[in-house]
Amino acid sequence: MSILPSSSGASTSTKQKSNSGPTTFKTFFECWLVEQDQHLQDLVAISQTSTEEQSRCPVQKVLDHYEHYYKAKAEWSKQDVLAILSPSSWTSTFEAAFLWIGGWRPTMAFQLLYSKSGIQLESQLYQLIHGLGKGDLGDLSPSQIVRIDKLQAKTVKEEKNISEKLAKHEGTLADSCMIKLTHMVSEMMRRGDGYEEGVGVEVEVELAMELKKEGLKEMLRRADDLRLKTLKALIDIMTPSQGVHYLIAAAELHLRIHEWGKVRDGK
Repeated sequence: MSILPSSSGASTSTKQKSNSGPTTFKTFFECWLVEQDQHLQDLVAISQTSTEEQSRCPVQKVLDHYEHYYKAKAEWSKQDVLAILSPSSWTSTFEAAFLWIGGWRPTMAFQLLYSKSGIQLESQLYQLIHGLGKGDLGDLSPSQIVRIDKLQAKTVKEEKNISEKLAKHEGTLADSCMIKLTHMVSEMMRRGDGYEEGVGVEVEVELAMELKKEGLKEMLRRADDLRLKTLKALIDIMTPSQGVHYLIAAAELHLRIHEWGKVRDGK
């Protein structure tokens, strides 16, 4: 893979890596994590001093960084979707155990929001009682909550639809064509022929496996599309300042879980 897609929000280091051609998705991902940590530091600084208008551009920059990640992931999946769907090859085994179709569940974005909102709301109850909100996730308005609830219901439905389609595709691994093919090859092996000697059979096997991989690529594409769409839609509901606080929480969760998982893998 010589070139990865870039975006206006992606930092220079990722673009340089993209142009020089990272040899694996893991290489790209590790570089992307370094940039995410830098974005996190920038967001923390912004959250302490900036106005709503000043927060708008940094939030968009982080969203562009996420979009760059998904574009790069899509390009690599065209070459080796099985590696992308085997997350322990590019992330920790702890993280991999909690992933859904090569990434986080879209509905987890709402759990993160509710958790952080509750924490910030609790920390400023006195100020809120006296009408002195901080403009963070503890200040979500009733109209915002209604929009978030509607988005969550829609996301739950779409996530379930993808899960059902994945289950249906997984079922094709035992369809009549695969059963006939595996039996034919097994018979050849029992006779001592070895299916490698039968060119036609080998082609059939490769074709069957490629069809399964193509289905997995489509499932990954849909899952990643929903992940990015959900994130953008949530941020669109929030004020720029609330978006900053949300993206801080998302980055902290991602980076710390990744680090803790890597430490456990190294023991």
